[in-house]
Amino acid sequence: MVELSELAIDYLLPRRLSVSDPSGPCSVPPRLYSVPALAPFTARFERGKISTVIGPSGCGKTSLIHAIAGLLKPSSGRICIDGKAQQGIRKNTGVIFQHFGLLPWKTVEANVELPLKIMKAKKNERRERSKKLLGEFGLEEFRRLYPHKLSGGMKQRLAIARALISEPDLLLMDEPFSSLDALSREEAQDFLLSIKESHRLTIILITHSIEEAVYLSDTVYVITGKNPGKLTARIDLPRTGRDDSRFPELAGKLRNFFGA
Repeated sequence: MVELSELAIDYLLPRRLSVSDPSGPCSVPPRLYSVPALAPFTARFERGKISTVIGPSGCGKTSLIHAIAGLLKPSSGRICIDGKAQQGIRKNTGVIFQHFGLLPWKTVEANVELPLKIMKAKKNERRERSKKLLGEFGLEEFRRLYPHKLSGGMKQRLAIARALISEPDLLLMDEPFSSLDALSREEAQDFLLSIKESHRLTIILITHSIEEAVYLSDTVYVITGKNPGKLTARIDLPRTGRDDSRFPELAGKLRNFFGA
């Protein structure tokens, strides 16, 4: 379980001042000013569930994911994971960034094994785990290829495989399907639901898509506004299929928060 208590995020940005004198303009050292990204945010992301955070661009969604991942220090508030205060990067947390973050100079196999190599795992262990995941994700025959040879959907599965090779219990996803076409996106969503069960994951997912939030989520957190974004609502959803008669109604309920 991930618990956030009054979590707020501000960014300090430089403001450089120019001063004119008879010999010409000169610069003085920059002064910092604070830009609020996320207003105090309190939430509970349940173990074994998919929780989605939805909101407009610039509302602080990505900053929230980075803070939970330990990549960004919040300005105030508290993050607890399984009852323990967040202290930097957590071993059992996997992260998938918006554009996958694959290394173009490394093969599919090497990309998957990268987290274990950083952890200094032995080569035999790295190879055994990567072979199992690549087989599960339908990428085994492509293990010698480089990312530019893969389709968008395959790159997405590769990014998930890399995140799972260290056997995390928490998976953070920042708009992981935004670059996929409609059909590939639906396939990726179904794939995510299947691996969530097989790997017993807790998932926190960022998205702009109302339909994606309704289809995937057990709980949706709605953020509105920007600088700072503010938590507007928490909505618990029943599990529905795309053809479920309740789907349009649930999507409409979310859409109302954005005046659409």
